[in-house]
This record gives sequence, C-alpha cells and structure tokens, in this order.
Amino acid sequence: MRVCFVSRRFFPAISGMSVYALNLIRELAAAGHDVTMISQYRSDAFGTGVYGGGPPPLVPGVRVIGLEATGEQTNGDFERDIDTMVATIAAEHDRRPFDILHAQYGYPTGWAVLLAARRLGVPNLVSIQGGDGHWVGSCCETHRLAMVRVLDHAGAALIGGESFIDEVCGRLGTARDRFVVVPGAVDTARFHPADEARVGEAARPARLLYHGRVDRRKGALDTLEALALLRGRDVPFVATISGIGPDADASRERAAALGLGPDLVRFSGYADYERVPTLYREADIFLSPTYAEGFSNTVLEAMASGLAILSCRAVGIVDCLTDGVDSLLVEPGDVPAIADATERLIRDDALRARLARAALTECRETYSWGAVARRIMEVYERLAGTAPDLGFTPDLPLTPCRFRAEPHLL
Repeated sequence: MRVCFVSRRFFPAISGMSVYALNLIRELAAAGHDVTMISQYRSDAFGTGVYGGGPPPLVPGVRVIGLEATGEQTNGDFERDIDTMVATIAAEHDRRPFDILHAQYGYPTGWAVLLAARRLGVPNLVSIQGGDGHWVGSCCETHRLAMVRVLDHAGAALIGGESFIDEVCGRLGTARDRFVVVPGAVDTARFHPADEARVGEAARPARLLYHGRVDRRKGALDTLEALALLRGRDVPFVATISGIGPDADASRERAAALGLGPDLVRFSGYADYERVPTLYREADIFLSPTYAEGFSNTVLEAMASGLAILSCRAVGIVDCLTDGVDSLLVEPGDVPAIADATERLIRDDALRARLARAALTECRETYSWGAVARRIMEVYERLAGTAPDLGFTPDLPLTPCRFRAEPHLL
C-alpha cells in the first residue's frame, strides 16, 4: 500500500510526535508499505531554540520531504503552511498515487490531509496526539471548527486512550464512536534496563530524571519546586533535567532562585535521540508530573528502561499507569505531594523495586511497536479503496487566535 504520512514535527525537533512518527514509519516500511513522509519543520532561531529544528533527516526505506513552516514563523500564518502541505501531497500523488493519507496531529496537518483527501479522492485518517486534543480549538473559532471537522469527517480518528477520548468529546462535542483507541508504543529493543537483575535498585544518592519537553505544562517547574522541598528534608538525590522547550530558561532561573545548584540539579539540554536510552539507564527514578498527555512516549520509555515512575492522575497518564501498581501518581500541580511521593521512591527500596518491575512487565506485554503498528495497518486495510467523506465545508473563517502570537505552543 502506498502511504502518505504527514507529520507536524519530526527530528531534529524534540517531541513525542517525532518519536512516534519515526517508529511508525519504520514499521510501515518494514511491513512492505511504500511510505512517503511529509513533515513540517522550523529553521528560525526561536523555533529551533524551543523545540529543535531544521529539515528532517533521511529515514531508510522512506521518502522524506521537509516543508519549512514559513507561515508559522511569520505571525502564526498556519493557513499558508496548510496550502503548501496540500499542494505537496497533491504533487506527490500525481507522481505516484497514494492509497491512504495519514495525518499526525489534528491541526494544521489533519486539516491539510482532510482537504487533500477531498481534492484527490483518497481515504484518510488522523492520529490525535497531545496538544490538539488538550487545547487546540479552545483558542479560537478557526481552530475549533477545523478540529471538529477533522474529527467528524476523517475516515478514522486514532487516539491513545479512554481518558483522552473523554476530554476531546467533552471539549469539542465529538461522538465517542468516532475514535479508535490505539495506545502509544515504545521500541523495547532500544529501551531496556541497564541490568535486568538490578531493576528497581537505586544508587546513593538516588538519580532522578526529568526528560522531554521542558514545559510548565509537563510539570517542569513543579519538578524543581518539589526538589527544593526534598533538599530541605535532607533527602539524598541528584537530578537531571533533560531536554529543551518553551520553559527551559525559566526552569534554569527557577532552579537558581531555589538554590538548586549543579551539584543537585543538572540541565543537560538537547538530547539526541540516539543518546536517550543511555539517559534512562543512568537514572533510577523518572519524574513526569505532567498536567495532560495524549499518550506519553517518555513514560513508556521509562517503563521499558526499568525505572520507578512518579507521575500524575492526568489525561493520557491514567490509561497506562496505575497508582501503587506500576507507579506513584499524584494530582497535577500538587508540589508537596510530588515531593512526598518522590521521597517514598527514594527511601523505600521494596516499593521502588516492585513498581519498576511491574512497569517493565506491563510495557513489554502491551506497548511493543510491532503490536501497535499492526493495529494501525488494520485501519489502513479497512479504509483502503473507500471514498473520503466530503460532507464538510472546506473554508474556515479567519479569527483572532492566541497561537498566532505564540505559534510554537500550538
């Protein structure tokens, strides 16, 4: 089958979407599909500093096309980038027709794919991940209508879990039966414990890791506040904050204000994906006090790496973690509870080992990429040869939107 996969952010951008996209297109190519990936990217200094940027790298067995998001970089003109995506999909289809169009993220890529499918008569689907489910559409009428039309008229809407469905349905009014649950996945061959026999053990002092986008919405600032409480209790730890993001500078400033020097908290910056498995294997406890996820790639990587996990009772997290079974979960934003739970994981050797081993087993049994990719390919087979839904208006009103001033947050 000839597949066009359209991504919002791909490497060298630091994003769970990048990891998801890479693993999926590798699985599709390995299964014999002819895959073309079209990915947006930013090359401006600000966009590169926040997420990483530049053209996407080559992926063996996949045709990769990078589209610079020039509109996004110019006053959040997403519409210009959508026109470019549609034109690129159409040109590739004219060269060799596609059998399926798959968008990663509902807007702007999902809307571009819906328009391209309407133009070309090709079936389509969209993967709803992260911000498009949490806040895109709450910002303005333009993006609300785009998200509603994508969710109502795409051939299929893939989503990570039941809690995420609840949020999207409650916010955008989408019918629940529109969704197909396909959880996240992790490459368990790349992400594995440093020593299977020592899963759940910890160094002295315990090594804590926050890895991913350095963003207050992911709990980056809450993490630092909790670490300051632990320091005040003389709890032994060293912590690494890995990654870049919109709050990287604010996090460094907050750490300095809290007296968390480099002897306690190290900011390691951008982490090349090839280096990431080693980051996990050099840690004992993973901290992810996030406010919401589509389905957290970093949590799955931590599970696969044999770490004990502290996270939150948040959308997307409760679908893969259970408090007291494979993790400790607290309420988002509850800094004292984050500190208390982290202290338990540091001091209670038996608890830490039990949770880490349970998480590792669960990850290997449920979240392998082979199993998840097969479920996505089953959706492709179901849609193949069908006509796209044309029952939507292709024009959107252009309304003021907060993301036009901060388009990197979309």
